[in-house]
Amino acid sequence: MTTTPLYGFSDTSFQAAGSVDGIRKLVDNFYQEMDTLPEAVVIRKMHKTDLTESRDKLTLFLCGWMGGPGLYHEKYGSINIPRDHAHLPIGEAERDAWLLCMERAIAKQNYSPEFSTYLLAQLRIPAERIFATSRKPSV
Repeated sequence: MTTTPLYGFSDTSFQAAGSVDGIRKLVDNFYQEMDTLPEAVVIRKMHKTDLTESRDKLTLFLCGWMGGPGLYHEKYGSINIPRDHAHLPIGEAERDAWLLCMERAIAKQNYSPEFSTYLLAQLRIPAERIFATSRKPSV
């Protein structure tokens, strides 16, 4: 007997995250964490003071990434996550700070434990790709 996965096909992840409004809430919580966590000071400085565009881009990107509509592409064009972040000095500490902000933001959502675990595991993939292609010199 084959079981269908709960997430990661069609728009199941998009729906589990609450569609556009739910993803926008996740992103708002993510940037609130980035603004307050001491571990995130360095990655926060990589962003503009006004996070309006960053919030919009991450929200629209995540919508499509989770199987929803391609809103990012419609508004901003194509994206290559590692290439578009390659100019930033992303080391282990920065990668881990980003994931910590996302983990804490996910914990604030009304997601099932299964979806929370799944989503954080999936978000590790682009975080690792960005880390692998970063120009930050090794210590």
